[in-house]
Amino acid sequence: MLDQPRSITLLSLAQAGDRGALNQLLSDLQDGLYGYLVRLVGDKHLAEDILQEVFVLIWRKLFWLRDPAVFRPWAYRIASREAFRRLRKHRFQAKMLGHETLLAELPACDVLPLSHGWTEALPGLLTLVSPASRAVLILHYLQGMTLNEVADVLQVSPGTVKSRLAYGLATLREKIGPDGSSSPAAQPRHDLPDYQRGAFRDRTY
Repeated sequence: MLDQPRSITLLSLAQAGDRGALNQLLSDLQDGLYGYLVRLVGDKHLAEDILQEVFVLIWRKLFWLRDPAVFRPWAYRIASREAFRRLRKHRFQAKMLGHETLLAELPACDVLPLSHGWTEALPGLLTLVSPASRAVLILHYLQGMTLNEVADVLQVSPGTVKSRLAYGLATLREKIGPDGSSSPAAQPRHDLPDYQRGAFRDRTY
C-alpha cells in the first residue's frame, strides 16, 4: 500500500522533472502492481512485460495527472487496460471470457463478505473465474480497494463491479462448495522473482 502523503510529494517532484522522485514513486508501486498483474494474467513473464510497459505509460502520462491523490487507482487503471489489451492480443480471453457479455447484463446485487478461510485461499483460486471477475476479486479482496475504487480503476459502474464480484464468488462456490470446505489446496502464490525486486528500481525512466 502506498503512503499517500509521501506519494503526493514524490508525484509533485516527478511532475517537475525529478527523475529520482519518479524512480522512487515507481519503486513504491512496483510490488503491489506486479502482484495484481501476475494474478490477473496468470503468467509471470507476461506480467513482467506488462509492468515494464505500464511504467513507461505512467512516465509518459504523469504530467497530465491533475489530482495527486488519485495516483494509485490511476496507475492500476493503466495496468488493467494494458493487461486486458495483452490478453486479447494473445487470444487468452477467447476461451476465458465466454460469459462476459452476460456478465455485463447481470443486475447489481449485494455481495456477502468472504470468510477468513476463503480469503486465505483466494490467490490459488483465481484461475477458476474469468479475468473480468478476477480483476474485481483481486482489487477488492487482495488490494483492499472499495467497490467504488474498483469501479474507478476498471472504468465501469459500481453496479457492474458488484455483478462481476457476485458472479465470481458464485462461480467459486459452485466449483468448490458454498463454504470453501472442499476447496483445493491453494496454488503456489506468484511471488516476485529474486531479480524482479530490484529490476525496476535500478531503471531510469
